[in-house]
Amino acid sequence: MPEFDYDLAVVGSGPAGHHAAIQGAKLRKRVIMIERKALVGGICVNVGTIPSKTMREAILYLSGYREHAVYGDSYRVKEKITFQDLLVRVDPVVRHEIDVLRHQLLRNGVELTTASASFVDPHVLHLEDKPSGLQRRVSAANIVLAVGTHAARDQRTPLDGRYIFSSDDMMELDELPRTLAVIGAGVIGCEYASMFAALGVRVTLIDMRPRLLDFVDAEIVESLVYHLRERRVTLRLGEEVSSIEVFRENGQNHVRTCLASGKQIITDKALSSTGRTGATSELNLGAAGLATDARGRMKTNADYRTAVEHIYAVGDLVGFPSLASTSKEQGRIAVCRAFRVAAHHAPELFPYGIYTIPEISFVGATEESLTNQGVPYEVGKAAYRETARGHIIGDDSGVLKLLFHRETRELLGVHIIGDGAVELVHIGQAVISLKGTIDYFVNTVFNYPTLAECYKNAALDGINRLSA
Repeated sequence: MPEFDYDLAVVGSGPAGHHAAIQGAKLRKRVIMIERKALVGGICVNVGTIPSKTMREAILYLSGYREHAVYGDSYRVKEKITFQDLLVRVDPVVRHEIDVLRHQLLRNGVELTTASASFVDPHVLHLEDKPSGLQRRVSAANIVLAVGTHAARDQRTPLDGRYIFSSDDMMELDELPRTLAVIGAGVIGCEYASMFAALGVRVTLIDMRPRLLDFVDAEIVESLVYHLRERRVTLRLGEEVSSIEVFRENGQNHVRTCLASGKQIITDKALSSTGRTGATSELNLGAAGLATDARGRMKTNADYRTAVEHIYAVGDLVGFPSLASTSKEQGRIAVCRAFRVAAHHAPELFPYGIYTIPEISFVGATEESLTNQGVPYEVGKAAYRETARGHIIGDDSGVLKLLFHRETRELLGVHIIGDGAVELVHIGQAVISLKGTIDYFVNTVFNYPTLAECYKNAALDGINRLSA
């Protein structure tokens, strides 16, 4: 008889957990996936990545954003857009994704159980289905924790889900506000600020840090700031929120956001996006000899192994970059390492996609990192407006930027802002991973008209700078 009930137990069914379970099944292991909610997919599918990106697409369509360069800023597909108009597109996409995930687990032989999990000892989990009261214990040779995170809360932010809400509450809103305060200018805050601004909402974006998205190339961030201000977004950077309260005036509720500097911002609603906390409170990690940091996150090594050799943590639970794409790969790699299966892992080549309006994507080094490392580099840039495709799609403000070594001409980084950036970046990602040079783009024929031509234009621009 086997020593354990399962070879692999995966706690959480988000992107990291899903890919960990599938990888275990592909290796012919006995796998159980434990999800405390009735729906698989975690925050990503149910209230996070998939709903927000679907909502973004609905906003771009209904607001006529992509056609403004041709028909003017007043053009709209629908004059009065409601929140229900956005949900009409979101709901079927979410249902479809959940069905796809369940089908993948089923056909790969992964046992899926709905229960809350907590450690009894390093190899044993206590499972409890709280609605039904059913309980049992299971043992596993290896355990992957992929429980994700939830919106951080503090006493200054009395979240009520209606007037003051987090990104987790977004799908529960009853109406679009006319004015909105977004507290926290991380990825989620910037995404929602730009989305609401595209709908004509007057947005105030507040953050204690002096600049947005400090891990993104500074020039790209400057471009994003310009676009936000063009959409009437007010930026309050370097400002600390001292208190938030709901008050009633003239028969209507409003939100007052008070800053430590003495400023007051009055809006219809406020979105708190001040970070996320690991959803580990129910795991009883102490019984397994594990602990978390102050934000509920877990420390791992490069293989995503925790302090206990057979227990791994992946996805948002381990912190930055907390992207669905990177979480998927972390889940796969953790299981390969657990069963000693060779698998190439290059986190430095993970692409980043930020779904602001306009969207941002990059891979590889930034100018700041190369400067700090003393690497001699050159820059090549291309504007969307220099391509026929840019005019066809109505994006005359997008930019593609290449960073390459001055001496070897090896491609070091790709940074894009503009429509289709999250798709376009993968061309550069492939060249970087193969240690290709800037000359690849010069010698390659791209379809015409396409945005991919920007790669050739940027490469030629960089080579011209070398010649100069």
